[in-house]
Amino acid sequence: MKLSIIICVYNEKDTVLQVLEQVKNVKLINNWSKQIIIVEDCSTDGTRKLLKNLSDPSLQIMYQPKNYGKGAAIRTAIPYCTSDYTIFQDADLEYHPKQFNKLLGEALRNDLDVVYGSRLLENKHYHRYKLNRWAVQVLSKITNLLYHTNFTDVATNYKLIRSSLLQSLDLTSNGFDIEFELSAKLSRKTQKISEIPIDYHPRSYAEGKKIRPSDTISGIIAIFRSLKS
Repeated sequence: MKLSIIICVYNEKDTVLQVLEQVKNVKLINNWSKQIIIVEDCSTDGTRKLLKNLSDPSLQIMYQPKNYGKGAAIRTAIPYCTSDYTIFQDADLEYHPKQFNKLLGEALRNDLDVVYGSRLLENKHYHRYKLNRWAVQVLSKITNLLYHTNFTDVATNYKLIRSSLLQSLDLTSNGFDIEFELSAKLSRKTQKISEIPIDYHPRSYAEGKKIRPSDTISGIIAIFRSLKS
């Protein structure tokens, strides 16, 4: 059995190598193997050079010809997943790969197609900015209203998805709106979805955080757009 890990990278020279070590070092339950797919999104800070200097056969690295965005990077990698399940990993240090087993264990115990790692379950307050937390709550409520779901955190990066299901989705988003398009389209494909609480270590905008309040608008558009597809 295998887990594919899609790592989207853009201007993360200070953290990407540490994240790769964390991903490689985590031991998956039931001796599952890992497929590590990195999509370098045309960084300008030296990240691409760092990755090109790596000589590691366990890493499958793809280089975008220009900066298309996180959604496009995920869509680039999805056809190459050869695993039972796929999960997304950011190249910063906000999410720790040691939590892979929590999501994978939940999926296997309950024969689920999708498991979300929620930052808001158990009333946790991880977000550094109140506006970011509010935006996540609003986007989750809109999704729940339109798609009859019970998400608490549609914006979480930790989405574990059965690979065959993920590859069946007709995804079109290029930016951070991919998170909301995924939630909408997954809810129309399966009811075998669960959420579990995870730890989260947010960084500040000064530290390189990329998602902005304006992404809330694109998220809302993606949620409504998915009603038509």
